[in-house]
Order: sequence, then C-alpha cells, then structure tokens
Amino acid sequence: MHSKLFEPLAFARGPGMDNRLMLAPMTSDQALPDGSVTDDEVRWLSMRAQGGFGFVMTSACYVQRQGKGGQGQFGIWSDDHVEGFARLARVIKENGRVSALQLHHAGYRSPKRCVPQAVGPSDDPDTGARGLSTAEVEQLVEDFVSGARRAERAGFDGVELHGAHGYVLTQFLSLTDNRRTDAYGGSLENRSRLIREIIAGVRTACRPEFQLGLRLSPERYGLSLAEMRELAQELMLGGQLDYIDMSMWDALKTPEETAHQERNLTEWFADLPRGNTRLGVAGKIMTPRIAAELLSLGVDFVLIGRAAILHHDFPRRALADPDFKPVPLPVTEDYLAREGLGRRFLRYMGTWDGFVAPAETVVT
Repeated sequence: MHSKLFEPLAFARGPGMDNRLMLAPMTSDQALPDGSVTDDEVRWLSMRAQGGFGFVMTSACYVQRQGKGGQGQFGIWSDDHVEGFARLARVIKENGRVSALQLHHAGYRSPKRCVPQAVGPSDDPDTGARGLSTAEVEQLVEDFVSGARRAERAGFDGVELHGAHGYVLTQFLSLTDNRRTDAYGGSLENRSRLIREIIAGVRTACRPEFQLGLRLSPERYGLSLAEMRELAQELMLGGQLDYIDMSMWDALKTPEETAHQERNLTEWFADLPRGNTRLGVAGKIMTPRIAAELLSLGVDFVLIGRAAILHHDFPRRALADPDFKPVPLPVTEDYLAREGLGRRFLRYMGTWDGFVAPAETVVT
C-alpha cells in the first residue's frame, strides 16, 4: 500500500507528478507589502521542491487589491508581480517538480487593515462588507483569468482556484452568505456560476496544456455536503479541470451533518465518477501510513501541509521509512528556521496553538 505513494500520476494536461505527494498551498506571510515575492519565499518553496514533493504549489495569491486576505499575502493582481513569481516557478521546475500558483480572493474575510471596504456576494452586516454588483462579479471573473495569464507568463505549469475555507468563491457557493437574486444567486447552478465562468475563462485565455485545479471545502461555511458532492462530480466530469483538491481539515473525520455520518469525508468524494480529472484530499495527513490509507480509499493524491512545514523532505523520509512520523510538537523556532521558514513565517506559526515552543527564559 505504501508503494502507491511513489507511483507516478499523469494529468489530462501538462506534466505529471512522479509521486502522489503534493505540497499544500499554505499561508507563509512572507510577501512584501505590495504582494511581491521575497527571498524567504523562494527558499521555502525551493527546499520543498528539493525535498521530493511531486507537485509544489504557492501560497494563495490575491487577484484584486480589494481581495487581500492578510498583510503578508502574495498578490498576482499586477503585471509587476510576474518577474518575482518567475523566480519561484524556475526553482520549482529546476528540481523537476510540477508547479502551480494558487489564485485567491478573500471576500468578506479581507481584514480592515488591508482592505477598507471588503466585498462579497451580498451585503454582510457582521463584517460590514458590501455586496458586489453584477458588473463587479463579471470583473472578478476577468481578474481571476488575468491572474492565471500572469502565472502562465511567469512559467508555472498551472493554477489552482481557491474555492475553499470561506473565501469569496466559497461565499458565492454558500447557502447562507449568498443572498443574491441575479444569475449568481439562488440555485446551486447559479451559486456556482462564478467558479464555472472562471474555469471557462482560464481555459480560453491560457495555452491548451496549462493545468487548472480547484480547491473546495466539503462542509461548513454554509455549504451542503450533498451539494458539494454534486458540484465536484459535475466539474470533474466536465473535463475542464485537471484536478480537484478537497480541503477537509481532517481527511478521515466524520461529516458534521448527521445525515452523512456513516462514512468519513474522503469516502463521500472518492467514489464519485470523475473521468480524467484527478482527486486529491488534504487534512491532518501527517504520516505515510495515513497518506497510503487515503489512496486506498480511492483518491489519486494527497496534499501535505503541517508535515511539510516540519520536514522539507517529508517525501524522501516517507520513501525511506513507511513508518516515518514527524518530529513531535512543539518545535523551536531554530528548528523551523533550519527547515526554511523565514522570520515572518516563524511569527505566523507562533499563532498556531502548540506548534512553536515558547522561547526559553534567559536568567541573568
């Protein structure tokens, strides 16, 4: 079962992975104020490419100024960003890895320190966000597509659309956040129209072999598990996506909806017919054993997050030892710095409960 982790995986378009381990797109907080790439980010991703991940993806990159989700977030909203991202694409490809840039818009979740007036599908009293006009939604489609074109110019093999975790694409899918009465609200077909138009736009704007993926959440954020299954199957059988990445927080957890608790979250998606579209899952995949178990349930690849922070060479360690387990938490900042995390990434990780050991008190 472990050996399947290191079987190659082809996609309908573009290059294939030489194993089933994808680096999850993770917040690093290492961008310059305008969203530009930094040396710290190049080091972080180049170490993961060198460490053996078959597919390396960037952090989420915002496609509009008003979609920024954090002060250290990377942006792809300007042509000025292309040169910096070309450095990232180059170091990933020099190590023989598939490369992708993740496209993002925070929607309601844009903090006021970054975006004075957040926007989303509908007016939102809780956050003070303003609902987008129909014309602005159409512009949002264009800005996602423009981000994909910039990623292509930078040399990436493809892009992933961030449709998970309660950001703008999730907000449009949400039964609670989306209260629109135009073509982008109401039925699932309408609530998913934004995603489907972006997919079609990227396919038209970019070269035929440019890869396109989509990250989805299966539940929470006002989502229905049955609807997410329906949408995932429709999009996978539609043939325009190369992969769907289901971000589950815990890939083996029981769904929150009581009507679906007879199977874990992965099983609800792994049995869907998907044609030539690949299916990946993310969520607490900390060991090769867990990764192999998920592949045995029928998914095509797994995305590694926390374990990749702890070990830049997690794939090489997993190949050498099927029983490999990451270093126990908490770890020191010095340890994480050696694993390629820059100063701002270290500060961000310090906000994760129980991940970074407190600095020792110096007695003088």
